[in-house]
Amino acid sequence: MKKNWKEVEIALITKGGTAEEFKTGDWRSEKPLYKSDKCKQCLQCWLFCPDSSIIVKDGKMLGIDYDHCKGCGICSKVCPFDAIDMVKEEK
Repeated sequence: MKKNWKEVEIALITKGGTAEEFKTGDWRSEKPLYKSDKCKQCLQCWLFCPDSSIIVKDGKMLGIDYDHCKGCGICSKVCPFDAIDMVKEEK
């Protein structure tokens, strides 16, 4: 039986540096699909991602941290090369 909103446990971040422990990616209904062949490494997706879910190393995008991506779609909207599509999340 599903819990109603009053019964749902709330995850509290009680001290700095613990946000990574909370996997918030399960909240999304759509997820970004990264197409590396279209990416020109402009990093606009990284710049605008509100969840810091774009994985960048040595100045290059490597992928998306799905554990923390909430599926807002901002990365897809700001990508000038159509290298990120929003797709329905399969659960």
